Amino acid sequence: MKRRVRHHVRFALLAVTLLALCAASMRAQAQDYPNRAVTIVAPAAPGGLYSLFARLIGSKLEQRFGKPFVIENRPGASSIVGMMSMIRAPHDGYTLIVANNTGMAVNVTMNKSLPYDPRKDLAPVALIARIPEVLVVNAALPVRSIADLTALAKSPSGRLSYGSPGVGTGPHLSGVALAEALGVELTHVPYKGMSPAINDVAGGHVPLMFSPIPVAAPLAQAGALRMLGVTTAERVEAIPDVPPLAEYGLKGFDAVSWFMLVAPAGTPADVVAALNREVRGIVGDPEVRKEFVRLGLVPVVSPPPDELKRFVEAEIALWGGIIKKAGLTGSE
Repeated sequence: MKRRVRHHVRFALLAVTLLALCAASMRAQAQDYPNRAVTIVAPAAPGGLYSLFARLIGSKLEQRFGKPFVIENRPGASSIVGMMSMIRAPHDGYTLIVANNTGMAVNVTMNKSLPYDPRKDLAPVALIARIPEVLVVNAALPVRSIADLTALAKSPSGRLSYGSPGVGTGPHLSGVALAEALGVELTHVPYKGMSPAINDVAGGHVPLMFSPIPVAAPLAQAGALRMLGVTTAERVEAIPDVPPLAEYGLKGFDAVSWFMLVAPAGTPADVVAALNREVRGIVGDPEVRKEFVRLGLVPVVSPPPDELKRFVEAEIALWGGIIKKAGLTGSE
């Protein structure tokens, strides 16, 4: 009996020692982070906001940490391809992803069988910005108001389609809401990213879509697109002449997408905390905030990682309700 007790005591002491060694190793790893290149995945085709934020945050983190931050575009399946590539990488902070409400919240309800669970497999690092959208039409389309758009959609030759950067994205769901608000049928045309989608609208292949303002504004200034209304309840400083859709009488348009930096679950807490601190500093920089506002983005002060987990839980419930109302539950 005594020998058995001594064996259990030795085993317990060994377990405690191993845990202490692991904790010390993780602390050393976090203090040394990063000691080599870090990859930031952008889960969409080049040219959209994923790439914009990945490049911005990556270049600033590179300056602050003194190590390379490499951007890797992995488009496909509404962020799922990019998410899985990050989740399958070592959970050490050297593979991160720029994610938004599609990959972190919408996919949970939209997909029949999502290969990851944002609540278990992902570690939110820091919010970057909120993203108002603007409804744009091809400049050659005889549409200068919501009334014009409604009349065209209800005409015998209407049959309008709208583009989006993918199923379940903010522009997709905004299109669903627009069709419902106008009482018309709009056909969804999903693309593998914002850039190819809006280029097809500018080229006249698809008549309209919702787009983040930074992507739409240059094409509108070049005369390829016409901006009809923004999805926020108030006007956006970057395009003050474009009214909110709510001013046209379209109820329910007061929503914005958001982007955040994310790591795989299990990434050392000290690494996540260090990244959160640096991203908060980057977004809080007056010049960065000024640039965000100029582009039509809304900079945010990110909560700490633990609060971000609760934020993601709330967003899963919010977007889940929107998707269920649209009848799109498990549609992918």
